[in-house]
Amino acid sequence: MKSDCGKVYLVGAGPGEPDLITLKGRALIEQADCLVYDALANPAMLAWAKPECRLVYVGKRANMHAMSQDKINELLVESASRYACTVRLKGGDPYVFGRGAEEAAVLYKAGVPFEVVPGISSAIAGPAYAGIPVTHRACCTQFTVFTAHEDPAKEKTTLDIPGIAAAKGTKIMLMGMSRLRETLAALMAAGQNPAEPAAVIQWAASSRQRSVTSTVAGLADAVEAAGLGAPSVVVIGDVVSYAPMLDWYSRLPLAGKRIVVTRTREQAGQLSASLTALGAEVVELPTIRIVPPTDRKDFAAAVVDCPRYDWLVFSSPNGVKRFFEAFYAVYEDIREIGGARIAAVGPATAEELKKHGLMVDIMPKKAVAEELVAEFDRRGDEYGGVANVTMLWVHSEKGRDVVYKELMKRQAIVDECIAYNTVPETEDRTGARALLENQGADVITFTSSSTVKNFLQLGIPIPPQCKIASIGPVTTATLQEFGLAPHIISAEHNIPDLVKAISSYFCK
Repeated sequence: MKSDCGKVYLVGAGPGEPDLITLKGRALIEQADCLVYDALANPAMLAWAKPECRLVYVGKRANMHAMSQDKINELLVESASRYACTVRLKGGDPYVFGRGAEEAAVLYKAGVPFEVVPGISSAIAGPAYAGIPVTHRACCTQFTVFTAHEDPAKEKTTLDIPGIAAAKGTKIMLMGMSRLRETLAALMAAGQNPAEPAAVIQWAASSRQRSVTSTVAGLADAVEAAGLGAPSVVVIGDVVSYAPMLDWYSRLPLAGKRIVVTRTREQAGQLSASLTALGAEVVELPTIRIVPPTDRKDFAAAVVDCPRYDWLVFSSPNGVKRFFEAFYAVYEDIREIGGARIAAVGPATAEELKKHGLMVDIMPKKAVAEELVAEFDRRGDEYGGVANVTMLWVHSEKGRDVVYKELMKRQAIVDECIAYNTVPETEDRTGARALLENQGADVITFTSSSTVKNFLQLGIPIPPQCKIASIGPVTTATLQEFGLAPHIISAEHNIPDLVKAISSYFCK
């Protein structure tokens, strides 16, 4: 192998949901200098790549190749000569009808170091997400996987139709929808029981998943009537009869719903994960990006001076993160923060402070600035009042000035610590905007006024049937300013309650 080139990783993306990739696969995407990906790899995974990573789409759907296989092979070899880490991301598993072995062979012959990271194959995951176990002690102790999509350069098929028809147990066909009727007819002609249960699962393990069950003889008609197509998994065998009982995925409260998350990439994780766990297809379309404040010098000076204040007041989790990034650049020990009491706007901000071993002294039940001021009014006497008390207010550059004005009215001595700025997100590496415009969504979520304003600046029309979900009164007021009425509003102004409100809306 060459010692002067980088390494190529052939990574299985798994089927459907991005969470079904292996931990190693995700870690490699995060490290990649160049990411070469297929059509069946969930585009949400692209958001894990570092900003400077080169992204190359190579297609690879039936009759729709963005790049020929020979060109892909050349690209991988060329990428290894330029980058330390190239990830070739392939839907499912690289070696299960994915031409991964061909790519690995090209790399070997070129002297390029490579590694294969297996992925969950749709041959297993597809049936499982439709309630079909590929094996069951009561009726099946083996399964056969085959494809009806062969190399067009072959002079004759190598598909053993008689052998497949005679095989015991479950039979699973991948990449065969264009020849479904023909293949089923050939199997029956070779002895396959036409009355055996059969199923097709399209877009397995995603919110777009649809399936039909029938018999081998009736499956092609059932598929045609339902309008199913590629990509799909075909299952033949008695195990299909378990689907009505074991179909857990379609019973999830948000199954089949596409939900748009407009939070920053850094903050989207909790909301996205919670919605995905309930069966939703989450489309992350960040409308804002967190950047350093305009005046970094003033920010740094405020952090250095923080030990001299009586109170530290934090307006958001982002403010906490940026403040302590700067704090630990100056101080080594959290105890150097001094004896200041801590106030936080809402539980999410309090949770972020807890990561640094800091518990809050004052936090309102509702995560809005007005409620924080009201909480000082209710409980301020416990701490000697706020008059002539020094406070450092940590907030965003474009944040509302309610905390500052109201505490100053109460004769507190308030200094501002502008920890970050929010700017419109201009990049769309995952194609989320095009997906929303072309395919629509069931819900679009807004978690702050800035997400509302910046989404509207993108000029993307909200699809006609799409419901709007708001995290609380301030966000709702901003939506109403622009003539938008939210259909869903969380009772408490936090992510868990927003998720609960969305779920309840669809489970009426």
